[in-house]
Amino acid sequence: MSDLIDPARSEVSDEELALIDRYWRAANYLSVGQIYLLGNPLLREPLKAEHVKPRLLGHWGTTPGLNFVYAHLNRIINARDAEVLYVCGPGHGGPGMVANTWLEGTYSEIYPEISDDAEGMKKLFRQFSFPGGIPSHAAPETPGSIHEGGELGYALVHAFGAAFDNPDLIVACVVGDGEAETGPLAASWHSNKFLNPVRDGAVLPILHLNGYKIANPTVLARISDEELTDLFSGYGYAPILVEGEDPARMHRRMAHALDEAFDEIAAIRAEHRAGRAAGRPRWPMIILRSPKGWTGPKEVDGKKVEGFWRAHQVPVSNARGDESHRRILEDWMRSYRPQDLFDADGRLVPELAALAPRGERRMGAVPHANGGRLRQELQQPAIEAHAVDVRLFGPDETASNRLDAVFGTTGRAWMEEIEPYDVSLARDGRVMEILSEHLCQGWLEGYLLTGRHGFFSCYEAFIHIVDSMFNQHAKWLKVTRQLKWRAPVSSLNYLLTSHVWRQDHNGFSHQDPGFVDHVANKKADVVRIYFPPDANSLLCVADHCLATYDRINVIVAGKQPSPQWLAMEDAKAHCEAGAGIWDWAGTAGHGEEPDVVLACAGDVPTLEAVAAAGLLRELLPEVKTRLVNVVDLMTLQAPEHHPHGLADDRFDALFTTDKPVVFAYHGYPMLIHRLTYKRTNHRNIHVRGYQEEGTTTTPFDMVVMNELDRFHLALEAINRLPDQGEAGEAAVAELRRRLAEHRTYICEHGEDLPEIRNWSWPYGSAARAGD
Repeated sequence: MSDLIDPARSEVSDEELALIDRYWRAANYLSVGQIYLLGNPLLREPLKAEHVKPRLLGHWGTTPGLNFVYAHLNRIINARDAEVLYVCGPGHGGPGMVANTWLEGTYSEIYPEISDDAEGMKKLFRQFSFPGGIPSHAAPETPGSIHEGGELGYALVHAFGAAFDNPDLIVACVVGDGEAETGPLAASWHSNKFLNPVRDGAVLPILHLNGYKIANPTVLARISDEELTDLFSGYGYAPILVEGEDPARMHRRMAHALDEAFDEIAAIRAEHRAGRAAGRPRWPMIILRSPKGWTGPKEVDGKKVEGFWRAHQVPVSNARGDESHRRILEDWMRSYRPQDLFDADGRLVPELAALAPRGERRMGAVPHANGGRLRQELQQPAIEAHAVDVRLFGPDETASNRLDAVFGTTGRAWMEEIEPYDVSLARDGRVMEILSEHLCQGWLEGYLLTGRHGFFSCYEAFIHIVDSMFNQHAKWLKVTRQLKWRAPVSSLNYLLTSHVWRQDHNGFSHQDPGFVDHVANKKADVVRIYFPPDANSLLCVADHCLATYDRINVIVAGKQPSPQWLAMEDAKAHCEAGAGIWDWAGTAGHGEEPDVVLACAGDVPTLEAVAAAGLLRELLPEVKTRLVNVVDLMTLQAPEHHPHGLADDRFDALFTTDKPVVFAYHGYPMLIHRLTYKRTNHRNIHVRGYQEEGTTTTPFDMVVMNELDRFHLALEAINRLPDQGEAGEAAVAELRRRLAEHRTYICEHGEDLPEIRNWSWPYGSAARAGD
């Protein structure tokens, strides 16, 4: 633990700190201008009402602190030739990120119309939170950003994800004290237990305490320095405190704090990479206490602003309509002395421009913030090899999800003590396990956005924990696909297992297949949903997904042993088509019109649909059946709604134009209706899926409870056919008898009937490769 920084200990000269202060003032000036001004960007004339935006949108309170950190990191980068990625946790600090990337030249390089002169400054101001312009967050449009921060809580976990396997990178992550109150951020501090100083980069957390959220004090800002340092020492960090209001003293303190932190990071790396140290180091962090709305108006209308929550958004709220407010705004902006910062053409004066790093060392231009530039194609073995060399992220479920064969190749990443009796723990492990879906998602996002590959394995029911994180990543991808300067990044791949239909000991609490409904709402060019029916199909789907980019792929596949329906070559053809007829399972001849279609999507629904086809063959042999399996769910949508959507003639060739379709679906039935509502035969599609019925029961009883079992599917098919006479009545009676027999048996024996447990397709097929 370090004491409060003594400004006398800094070796940085007064002249250099004076230049940094001017650079900081320039960033603050540009930040205020973005929030307020339409014209008169350099205040070359008195401020008039028409110079002020009619709608004032943006956030000032956190911005000066972010600018302060950015200016000092520039010095460190230049002095040490450091590779630094800046993660801006307070998403509302967008004005500062835009201002700093414009000052360093990155912004104008990417957006030449926003030139580095007075005219460009005017456009820079006008576009901010303005129709046709840019958002107020550190959005995808912002150079140097991999983290928007619209939803608070994920800055630090993204930072660690970016640092994994990036040995030369230092990620400076500013954590706002508002977001520090969120659950995911609180857990993210533990990411230091997974950071390997030999293989990985470093993360320098900078906890920015400015005292207030939107309208309340923040918890961490009100506790004592002693309690703060105890807290973060307990998390395993070496805290360095930088605190104050006077800019001159604060510049010295921050310069010394960063020197101390970077010295310690360098020492840790040197010791561990030379083999002189092992285990988990105590990484430095900085706690920065500065006033909210620092350098802004002290009061407005007689009410406290600087150092209080009123500085959070727009401190001077009516500068267009109220002359006194306009005077406050003008005095505020002139206090930065723009004539001391910008030349006659509106360009940053040379001595300040020289403070910015050069080329890709600029934090707005660092390649890791545009990870697609670093991304290399994944070297995938033939899928018959059953292995891929990527990071695997999961919330302590790799073994539970029966993916533990991966431990034959690598272990779980672990930087704490390893006991002789521990299993599959390794300093250089590639499997990242922690009991937090938030951290797994955030680590993976940071990892992908900085140019690498990976996937996320999770229990199906609990992937909902990251619904909003998925949502933010999908929005990020949607926007970045429209930005030509952002190179594509590897897709975010989910493998959802331990799914709704097999929760033998967990029961109802672990039964929820609704994540795919949430995914299906996103832009069609971003999301894909796959339900491979067997192991070979799963290999084909995974092989495809791992090679894609700028997508979110969701694969749903159970972990329990199940039939293998398709040989590898058949599986490849089936997955490429997305949906197809399994001729061997039906009784309608090839190209012959069926009486009824049994459709299925999902491994358990496929098993039950195939078994239902066998029952109909047994009980009503004259009925011509067809079985259609859907592996790519988005093929069901009309092609104008999703690029994977089957053309109408292909869809009709599978599902007919007028025959009943009994669709056995893995999840909630309404999604199938939503996806197929424009299809010719939609009125005849009858979906059975999860009905929110569940408990701890036998595997087959789960499908019976939700009427997705083979008996209910066969009954549904018979009910949709023309009257089958006595044979139909007998078939219905037999199916109901077997349902009753099932219920009686499980209540007495506690397991499914032998003919259910040991069932296999009895009619033979060259396509079926065995169990």
